[in-house]
Amino acid sequence: MNQKNSLGLNKCFLDKIDPIDLFEVWMNEAKKTELNDPNALALATSDQNNCPSIRMVLLKDFNKDGFVFYTNLNSQKGNELKNNPKASMCFHWKSLLRQVRINGTVQKVSNEVADKYYNSRGYESRIGAWASKQSTILNNRDELLNSIEEYKKKYSNKNDVPRPEYWSGWNLIPSSIEFWLDGDSRIHERLKYTKDNESNWAKSLLSP
Repeated sequence: MNQKNSLGLNKCFLDKIDPIDLFEVWMNEAKKTELNDPNALALATSDQNNCPSIRMVLLKDFNKDGFVFYTNLNSQKGNELKNNPKASMCFHWKSLLRQVRINGTVQKVSNEVADKYYNSRGYESRIGAWASKQSTILNNRDELLNSIEEYKKKYSNKNDVPRPEYWSGWNLIPSSIEFWLDGDSRIHERLKYTKDNESNWAKSLLSP
């Protein structure tokens, strides 16, 4: 039985022209095997001094247009993305021995898209978006807890909690996507898709 694709890679790489199609297959497999948050990713940004920063966030949507996550726009990552919209994502699915790396440029999602997702969140999460001034210094934990209680009083109707203007989503529009499979003796398999000036994807095999 043939266990390879047309490029000589493991059959899990398939033979997709569009990497988003392959990503969807891999994500669906991760959902079956990862115990917690298969949509978790490491997001890398950099500040105006080119100092890198990385943190874990959750992917909330993806399609041909990009990969979407949400955050406080005034957080560290939000401010860094305002100044430098280039970013990188890395998914690591330990159960599958696979990784996916995505490089690209972000842009804010529309208010309509942000509102729809925000309103799908639980009440506590919507209140938290108001109460937490993400990445700023707290004098103590009670300061945050008191803020939560204040906003619960302000927005006591659980069906009517507006989205803060400073809370929205970023869409990372990919310029390259790399798929990685663990190999014996560190001889990994790597397939990179790169988008050209006409938005067509080209495949390249990478040495491990």
